[in-house]
Amino acid sequence: MRLRRFAMLKFIKSRVLTVMVVGLISVPALAAPQSDYPNNYAMMGDVLVARPMGLFWTVLGSAAFVVSLPFTAIGGNVKEAADVLVVGPAKETFVRCLGCINSGRNTDSNSSR
Repeated sequence: MRLRRFAMLKFIKSRVLTVMVVGLISVPALAAPQSDYPNNYAMMGDVLVARPMGLFWTVLGSAAFVVSLPFTAIGGNVKEAADVLVVGPAKETFVRCLGCINSGRNTDSNSSR
């Protein structure tokens, strides 16, 4: 019984220590200033995760917009519903530069090399 308790405490201590070390190592990465000049990892994450999710949300928002269209037409806020449900996700998916944080086209003059 005592050996089991000792093993469990040792296991818990090792896990806590692992979490603390990983947390301390990741702090500089979290505190790094965000620039709008994406690196390779940001671009890969954008291609593999963000763009497919954006496409999914654009399609889902379009379907929700079509379903809600009679009600928004009666209420007189079709433009607002279209902006939120369709145009916003579409801009984030198709117009934002690859890996950029801010929405919209990249206006850097050096980007047209």
